[in-house]
Amino acid sequence: MARGILTINAGSSSIKFALFELDGGLTAQPVVSGQIDGIGAEARLIARSPAGKQEIPLDLEGEQEAQHQASLNFLLHWLRAHHAGWALAAVGHRVVHGGELFSAPMVVDRDNLRQLEQFIPLAPLHQPHNLNGIRAIATVAPDVRQVACFDTAFHRSNPPVAQAFAIPRELTAEGIKRYGFHGLSYEFIARVLPEHTARADGRVIVAHLGNGSSLCGMTGRRSIASTMGFTAIDGLMMGTRSGAIDPGVLLYLIDNKGMGSAGLTHLLYKESGLLGVSGISQDMRTLLACGEPAAEEAIDLYCYRLVREVGSLAAAIGGLDVLVFTGGIGEHAAEVRRRVCTRLGWLGGELDEAANTADRPRISAAGSQIEMWVIPTNEEWMIAHHTQVLLNL
Repeated sequence: MARGILTINAGSSSIKFALFELDGGLTAQPVVSGQIDGIGAEARLIARSPAGKQEIPLDLEGEQEAQHQASLNFLLHWLRAHHAGWALAAVGHRVVHGGELFSAPMVVDRDNLRQLEQFIPLAPLHQPHNLNGIRAIATVAPDVRQVACFDTAFHRSNPPVAQAFAIPRELTAEGIKRYGFHGLSYEFIARVLPEHTARADGRVIVAHLGNGSSLCGMTGRRSIASTMGFTAIDGLMMGTRSGAIDPGVLLYLIDNKGMGSAGLTHLLYKESGLLGVSGISQDMRTLLACGEPAAEEAIDLYCYRLVREVGSLAAAIGGLDVLVFTGGIGEHAAEVRRRVCTRLGWLGGELDEAANTADRPRISAAGSQIEMWVIPTNEEWMIAHHTQVLLNL
């Protein structure tokens, strides 16, 4: 009987999954992967495998948490039906926040699951759903061991000065500091980078660009600084998130617009970024194809903010040898890469236009002082790998 590791990334309205084969070593690509979308509305399972793509509508009832439970229940039954002869060796979960307590993957038990709940206020839009995914699997498959892999863990190597805010010390002692996110993506890129360049251990900036976007500055393939901070809203402009914003704007909205915590949360997380500036869409593909002036303004601001933060991180790590693009936008939006890279001439960067347009792995020109690469990330594999190693599978 074949053994596999299932990876779960549970969000508010979707559950992403991938099944990796264990026998003969962890496979580079999953046997099957996909997501359950539309939880709370019109849910459907979308699965992709070498055999093709499959879509199945789901009839879910009850509150959001009950629908998450039902979705994972359906997923496990579907996997057992369509992959008969497979034994589920373990489940690995993406958990956004590990705080200061957890700097490495861990086997989940009742006690540390309660500890993870204390980080819900630090990631209110992600952490509850991550933990609900763990609880749901424990209910559906109580004998299967589960591993939590943290998006914050990779950044625990940041020096204290890169983690601190200029606030009273007692607040810092309570844990109000910069944590950084997208760590599983950055860890994967750090792992595979030596396969692409001899400069992998040098001064590297990785741009994880998707609906959520951030940058990480590395030396020796360890995180030194990142653009996200206390929460996953800081730093770059994103699909619907504002990124860095003057705190005075928030005070103004509270004092003069009567906005409270819930209103500000919705504004900054759901109504800002590409969607807010364009008034059209949060999807970079839609904006690039649009041609409307407001869409162009949103793209231009996105790229401007990105270039500024590249400069900031280059200063933090003492220069720049390698720039890597990853994530949905980073891997597929050649126009975004072009706008960013052509503004990095002051750092010695020179873009190979043809290579960039063709989405080739190396997009820097032969004479460029900075190597520029497009490398697909694989957070699911990273989770499966940590699960395999931790459980000695």
